[in-house]
Amino acid sequence: MVDRLTPEQRSWNMSRIRGKNTKPELLVRGLLHAKGYRYRLHGTSGGTKLPGNPDLVFASRRKVIFINGCFWHFHDCRVGQHAPKANAEFWQAKRTKTRNRDADQRQQLASAGWDVLTVWECELKDRQALEEHLERFLQS
Repeated sequence: MVDRLTPEQRSWNMSRIRGKNTKPELLVRGLLHAKGYRYRLHGTSGGTKLPGNPDLVFASRRKVIFINGCFWHFHDCRVGQHAPKANAEFWQAKRTKTRNRDADQRQQLASAGWDVLTVWECELKDRQALEEHLERFLQS
């Protein structure tokens, strides 16, 4: 399948995809803040950068939360398994590299004594289940 956009148009579209303060991240932050949890943003703990720059850091609990988009981080759900037809080899390699990098960063955090939770974009649909999942993780 041929891309309908010019390389310049595609580049402009891709440049608009944010890595921080995304809608899923803001939703999770709002839920946790309303429950009284306080956290640091984007991977810092006491001024030190953590591997992978976790979205939320609960330093006193030694817990971090990543909020990942299913497509970009190659989740097992329907959206994450969608394979683009245009430039398929590029996307397969890029998403596989992202998945492997994520696993390595989680391992580094675990080795340093941090508990890690990944919240997937598809999990945001059931807000009640999400709240319970977050509570269990932060209370354990």
